[in-house]
Amino acid sequence: MTFIKFENLSVHYGPIKAVDNLNIEAEKGSVTCILGANGAGKSTTLRAFSGLVKPSSGRILLDGKDVTGLSSDQMVERGVSMSPEGRRLFPDMTVGDNLRLGAYLNGTRHSWKSDMERVFSYFPRLRERIGQNAGSMSGGEQQMCAIGRALMSNPQVLLLDEPSLGLAPIMIAEVARIVRTINAEGISVVIVEQNARLALQLSDYGYLLETGRTVLEGPAKELQHDEHVKTAYLGGTMAATS
Repeated sequence: MTFIKFENLSVHYGPIKAVDNLNIEAEKGSVTCILGANGAGKSTTLRAFSGLVKPSSGRILLDGKDVTGLSSDQMVERGVSMSPEGRRLFPDMTVGDNLRLGAYLNGTRHSWKSDMERVFSYFPRLRERIGQNAGSMSGGEQQMCAIGRALMSNPQVLLLDEPSLGLAPIMIAEVARIVRTINAEGISVVIVEQNARLALQLSDYGYLLETGRTVLEGPAKELQHDEHVKTAYLGGTMAATS
């Protein structure tokens, strides 16, 4: 069953078309990856879905409902939350305060407390760091905090923008483990990644973008064996994520 659907989506930054007539579908409870090089339109696609940028044309459907052009607050209310590229934490605030910011739409203390306990079950290290300023943590710990903050709104859909960027292989493997755990609990995940090997290992289905357009799509296992993907995006080695 299609849960997320982009229909002929285009996004402009001034005269520049960053996303061009894009069509993407994802089933409920799936992991979907969007691959491509820098400038391919990957992050813009997520930003349009999360309400951070307005599409120029086309539609975004969530569970059959048109959510095109809604604000980021409205998208969070509808169960969509994003962990952005670069983490975007408040470095001079504690881990606990950064997490609580992700729960600003939760009306009761009991609700955000239980959501925080859930985040700590995924990331026990964050419990140890709860009173520490987020900017003083390692890159991997900051990524955990950014994902944890996104989970504090108890989303149906988690958007991850370059979650492995700048991380050591051991931390990439830890992020992969958490993504699998989150997805196994029923949360749909959309991952934007330059690390195609990681993304395809985690995903059910994938889309390859070049200059804002889809040039290839298919089940992730098939894309791993596609000659173009292997040549252009799967060179080199990466630590195992299984």
